[in-house]
Amino acid sequence: MDVTYLLDTATEAARAVGPRLRAAFRSRPQVATKRDFHDPVTEHDRACEEVIRAVIDGRTPYSTIVGEEGGTTGTGDIVWYVDPIDGTANFAAGIPFFCVSIGVALRGELVAGIVYDPIREDEFTATADGAWCNGKPINSRGATGDREAMLLSSYPTPLDLDTDGDNALRRYGRFLESFAAVRKVGSAALKLAHVAAGWSDAAYGTRSNPWDVAAGALLVRAAGGVYLGDPLAKGDYLAHVGGFDLGSSALAEVAPR
Repeated sequence: MDVTYLLDTATEAARAVGPRLRAAFRSRPQVATKRDFHDPVTEHDRACEEVIRAVIDGRTPYSTIVGEEGGTTGTGDIVWYVDPIDGTANFAAGIPFFCVSIGVALRGELVAGIVYDPIREDEFTATADGAWCNGKPINSRGATGDREAMLLSSYPTPLDLDTDGDNALRRYGRFLESFAAVRKVGSAALKLAHVAAGWSDAAYGTRSNPWDVAAGALLVRAAGGVYLGDPLAKGDYLAHVGGFDLGSSALAEVAPR
């Protein structure tokens, strides 16, 4: 399968839900919950995933779709990892930091991906040949050490606190002391896109799903940054710009092996 065709399909699918998300933004949609009250979902999450699935099915009918809302459907060597709204809590509250994330793997290898910010109309795309924002090449370069770096992380989450307790708070304290700035902005995919573009220097997350990070992981690597963790399995991830000294960073202790 031609990778350009796959990226074009992902781009068409992501952009297809842009108008709905912009129209619904700051409408304070009704929110339901999934795992617990920290895990919100709206009617727009489900509706957008249905639209994305329809575009993918129409262009690549013999493939597998793994979506946050609809689970796994189809069979085939091409696997699509779809998060229709990554950052639902932000979207529902009216905070403009959320995105559509679609990653594409062929026989277990990520080959294309898009992270689409429908509010800013920023379109981050990647293949093995490179990464782009709105069609212009991006380069994951920035700070070389913690003292100059911006860290984007939702750590510690409520689950981290349940698991690690005071250790999680102490670790977070070390991040606050070590980095120039730490921001809990939400949306793993968009955080990774910003690291890929060199707009932030590092991103760290725990217990992420493939639909959260598949596209972003490819973006970071294709832009010359570093992504640690398995983007096609549930688990922790760490990403940073190229040239960053991870060995001397407060993040070294949490780096996935």
